[in-house]
Amino acid sequence: MQVVATLSLKGGVGKTTVALGLAGAAQRHGVSTLVVDLDPQANATTALDPEPTTATVADVLDEPRRAVVERAIAPSAWGEGLDVLVGAEQTERHNHPDPGAAQLHRLDRALQRLAGELITDATDDGAGPAISGSSGGRGLVEERYRLVIVDCPPSLGQLTRSALSAADRAILVTDPTMFSVSGVQRAFDAVQTERERSNDRLQPLGVLVNRVRPRNTEHDFRISELRELFGPLVFNSVLPDRSAVQQAQGACLPIQAWDTPGAREISAVFTSLLGRVLRSASRDRPAESA
Repeated sequence: MQVVATLSLKGGVGKTTVALGLAGAAQRHGVSTLVVDLDPQANATTALDPEPTTATVADVLDEPRRAVVERAIAPSAWGEGLDVLVGAEQTERHNHPDPGAAQLHRLDRALQRLAGELITDATDDGAGPAISGSSGGRGLVEERYRLVIVDCPPSLGQLTRSALSAADRAILVTDPTMFSVSGVQRAFDAVQTERERSNDRLQPLGVLVNRVRPRNTEHDFRISELRELFGPLVFNSVLPDRSAVQQAQGACLPIQAWDTPGAREISAVFTSLLGRVLRSASRDRPAESA
């Protein structure tokens, strides 16, 4: 199971759009996927339109037992192979500015209960580490999700740090404006800090530039500036500014299902991004089994 966080410490850059686009690409290519909506605005949940649940991610962060996690997951309205760990406004109560280690690792523990590494019985209190093997009511199961996409809030509190503590890769999302460089630098620093503190498997997958307008001198300048500072971390492909994104989201459909030239252009970028995510997972696998 590969866990990918979509991250931006600057609001309004389309971070949720990237999470949804990647989820749509994964579904289109038959990759079983879970979207975890950590943003208290819950926009990803709204767009994916899941069935009603009796719990949300806020409850999971209160009590990361498998039974609670299962009650917070529902199939998305987009179709088979894409589930949602639903977001809610109440998740904001977990967004402390200076959380302790136990708080930071609750999401990771919850996801491990879906990873096929450790399944516990209903008496599990969610406090133990995830380990392989079997003992008593514990045993191995098949992998349920190949990909988990965590949509983070645009701030560096407990929620975003929880995502980074659970993630294998982080996609840094930005737009081509004068504030883009500082926003990417802060996000990159957050990834590096969390890697050193609590999650040595975490790496930045790259910087994805969103809402790019062709033949716009300012946008071209800002993208060149990003490439000069962050080098190959900046993806060659950018997401163009197309009305198809808002149209598809308004209809609660994946961009891959919106049949316009602009939608097809954007879908191709997300297919490329999915390939990069899956290649990073295959590179990780030998190290994990060693």
